Amino acid sequence: MTDVEKSFIVKALKRLDVDSFLQRELARAGYVRVDLQKTPLGTNVTIYAERPGMVIGRHGATVHELTQKLEKLFSIEKPQIGVAPIEIPELNAKIMAQRIKNALERGIHFRRAAYIALNQIMEAGALGAEIRIKGKLRTERARYEKLRSGIVLKAGQLSHEHVDVAVSHAYLKQGKVGVKVKIVLPSAVEAIEKLDKGKVMVKEQVEGGESGAESQ
Repeated sequence: MTDVEKSFIVKALKRLDVDSFLQRELARAGYVRVDLQKTPLGTNVTIYAERPGMVIGRHGATVHELTQKLEKLFSIEKPQIGVAPIEIPELNAKIMAQRIKNALERGIHFRRAAYIALNQIMEAGALGAEIRIKGKLRTERARYEKLRSGIVLKAGQLSHEHVDVAVSHAYLKQGKVGVKVKIVLPSAVEAIEKLDKGKVMVKEQVEGGESGAESQ
């Protein structure tokens, strides 16, 4: 393994550790992800969250505390924290999975929590969505419920590029319940139209070739 590869792995592991830490610290703020960018003056830390105000805190108190912790716990050199909002939270799978998780822990029925989230996702412009809730929902036996609306891409390049997926866990009296959310983003519309158009063009070329062969 080269020094470059080792450095890349170390940076990736540090980012995962920072991500896990911020997920715990900023759960109520709707934390989504973090970007770390080293600069000559230190390290730019961009935190993406549903509620940026809660990340900043009153008079910047929370950001100041996070800055000290990142420097002390993760040896991040001179962290400069910036906070960015999520433009449409209802199209972010992590936020929606967290909303369902919070609803379950507040005692809201799992099916109602899932329906509310599914409607919010579709009203925000998603092409499709799927919500799975698995665990001891009503009885001692584990089971799962699946709700789906619109078009849900399962595999392939389109799924990789245009489907946002996230998992969260609710801790209830009867045990742990898993929540998985898939959202087909609006950007998939144009990609699907191009794919369909390509299939039509291929079909026309094949049919044209067969017709030409018959006329000879």
